[in-house]
Amino acid sequence: MATPLIQFVGDDNLFITQATVSKLLIQNQESVTNKPKDIIDLNALETALNSNPMIKQAQVFMSVDGLITANVEQKKPIARVSTNASYYIDDEGSYMPLSTNYSARVPLVTGAIKKNNLSNVFTMAQKVRADEFLKKHVIEIHQNEDQSIDLRLRNMDFKVHLGRLNLLEKKINNLKAFYLKAKKDNALDNYSVVNLKFDKQVICTKK
Repeated sequence: MATPLIQFVGDDNLFITQATVSKLLIQNQESVTNKPKDIIDLNALETALNSNPMIKQAQVFMSVDGLITANVEQKKPIARVSTNASYYIDDEGSYMPLSTNYSARVPLVTGAIKKNNLSNVFTMAQKVRADEFLKKHVIEIHQNEDQSIDLRLRNMDFKVHLGRLNLLEKKINNLKAFYLKAKKDNALDNYSVVNLKFDKQVICTKK
């Protein structure tokens, strides 16, 4: 089998290499038994690629001159779980293994995390990804046993306690308003906890 042509769709950061995809194709091509050599099961090759936990979607087709081509879209990580297990959460809320090839700069997720129940931290990670302020400042999303969420901000000593994710938009706006005011007053280093659990007030604990 000639070396397949691999084309990546989307981001340039390769969590899975061309060589790995090519190897998957060649291995699966060889393992399709009971088929005449001139019949290539493109569906089986697509299924093999799509079952790889790094790949979001793959399409395999053959050119007129018999060259197998794969268009591969990788999963996009938006957070990195760092508990007794380490893995990414992708932009659809699914598990994605870490890559030896590339490490994504995304917030860490710590605390009481179960791989089969990522919805809470996924919601928060999506919010961080979509909001310029949060994207710039949030380095850690911590889930407590009661499913409440704490945040750690870059270069800041204080913990941000969000509580449950109800009224999230309002709480984030309160955080931004607090941050800007405290920064203006040179008071960001004065606090150990900023509690946003109640949407109508920001409660700050001084060091």
